[in-house]
Amino acid sequence: MRVKIGNPETVPAPPNTAYSHTAYVTQGPMLYVSGQIALDENGDMDAPGDITRQSEVIFSLLERILAAHGAGFEDVVNIRSFLTDLDLRMGYGTVRQKYFTGPPPTSTTVEVPRLFHPDALLEVEIIAAVP
Repeated sequence: MRVKIGNPETVPAPPNTAYSHTAYVTQGPMLYVSGQIALDENGDMDAPGDITRQSEVIFSLLERILAAHGAGFEDVVNIRSFLTDLDLRMGYGTVRQKYFTGPPPTSTTVEVPRLFHPDALLEVEIIAAVP
């Protein structure tokens, strides 16, 4: 196994099942993906004000980026999420759970006052261990 995701017994378990404390990569190249926002093919914001739709667009972009490198969400070891309002995390989390069906990666989620596009509610970046 080249990636071991888990929670050491030496620290308290995460308060929910949406993330793991550690991801230990034993071999293979790493893929670092810049933060993605919900831009469509024309560079326009998809669904201003709709966190669920923006989350779906972002995860579709991430899925295509991973696939271009022979990887999938099971290879993601870290995810960083930037929300303009933490009260939106439930809508985001529902979409996110559709993509991470195995042990969840390590994770950081923070609220930020704004993102580089004024209609963006969410930006997501990932790190994956490429097969």
